[in-house]
Amino acid sequence: MSGQMIFIRGLFYGATLLLMGMGLCFAFIMPGIEGWNKRFFKIFFGLLFLNSSFSLLEMFYYGVPGLERVAIATNFLMSLISVIPLPMMTLFLLRCSGEGWQKSALFRTVLAFFGLYFILLIVAQFTSIFYYVTPDNLFRFGSWYPVIIIPTLAMELFNLTGLSRRRKVLTKKQFYAILISMLPLTVALIVHLFVAAFPFIVAGIAISAISMYGLVLSDEIEQHFRQQQEIARQSAGIMALQMRPHFIHNTLMSIYYLCQQDPLEAQRVTLDFNTYLEKNLTALASDETIPFSEELEHTRAYLNVEQALYDESLFVVYDTPHIAFRVPPLTLQPIVENAVKHGLDPDSEPLRISIQTKETDSGSEIIVSDNGTGFEAESDDKPHIALANIRQRLEMMCGGKMTITSHKGGGTVVKLTIP
Repeated sequence: MSGQMIFIRGLFYGATLLLMGMGLCFAFIMPGIEGWNKRFFKIFFGLLFLNSSFSLLEMFYYGVPGLERVAIATNFLMSLISVIPLPMMTLFLLRCSGEGWQKSALFRTVLAFFGLYFILLIVAQFTSIFYYVTPDNLFRFGSWYPVIIIPTLAMELFNLTGLSRRRKVLTKKQFYAILISMLPLTVALIVHLFVAAFPFIVAGIAISAISMYGLVLSDEIEQHFRQQQEIARQSAGIMALQMRPHFIHNTLMSIYYLCQQDPLEAQRVTLDFNTYLEKNLTALASDETIPFSEELEHTRAYLNVEQALYDESLFVVYDTPHIAFRVPPLTLQPIVENAVKHGLDPDSEPLRISIQTKETDSGSEIIVSDNGTGFEAESDDKPHIALANIRQRLEMMCGGKMTITSHKGGGTVVKLTIP
């Protein structure tokens, strides 16, 4: 091998080492991957980093006489470390498929071929039929060298077959992540049966590992996002079921007395209360955003009932010219209910609630303000917890934001921004 080729090969292995070092760092510091997968990639990248290190180290003494034993030991470690990821990929495939490795025929088969490869590798240290190192410290193939490659190729082919059979139980990204990790190495091993392809094997493993890690990370982030959306949907359902018992009791009692005193008013309150209940229950089955007009109708129905209960103690001002946008269900109504629940005091001045909407350059805004007693926005009291629940659903379901300005004794302003 010429000096120029050695230099190019050294640069190649150096770049691979740097790439594996980055992968190892990402595996340690990047969030978003759960425990088992995180440990897998730490070990996976750690082995590939060691393999790249040995490959680069070999370049420094390649062709230097008197270092045959060092070269033999390095080649043994490289040959062993580069194959350990193959049964690891089998474990990863079984993990993604929801199967246990203890009773897996696929894992036992791959492990048997790995054991055969390890035995052949040990035998290779005492014979020259597989490979040998010359006195000038040059690596040479023996006549039986392809035999030592066959077990590794068999492991890859069994893994590919196992992947194909489990395609339907894997996510799309899991399937392509594992496929990408296997194909380049399989091709490189086939080529290596006939000609030396060490750089291609190292490069194939490195590029495959990084690509696989990226796809797995992306898939887990998407799954986490879907889980958060489901949590947000369930939170909406819980809020719908958390109708205050005394509110329901007071409403029904008011309707009871109004039936004698003012039948028409009793009918109106009944219709509003029915609309309120209907919207709450509809929110249980909704996992998507709804038109703001529906949320506003829900809020009006609720406030109409409250005004019928408290008469002159509650005043509401609507300034909502802009309604052509969508929001998560149970966004505005719980904010207003929170204001009534914690701001209305029959012994104090009347509670005044203002509901405004406006269109902005970046989307839509909803502003709910009241002159109630307020609360400390940074505290952990119940008003703050309830609003935090709405904030989470707003962010997860439509990328919206909520800001709260409230001080003890100074009223509250809640501003929702919908992109």
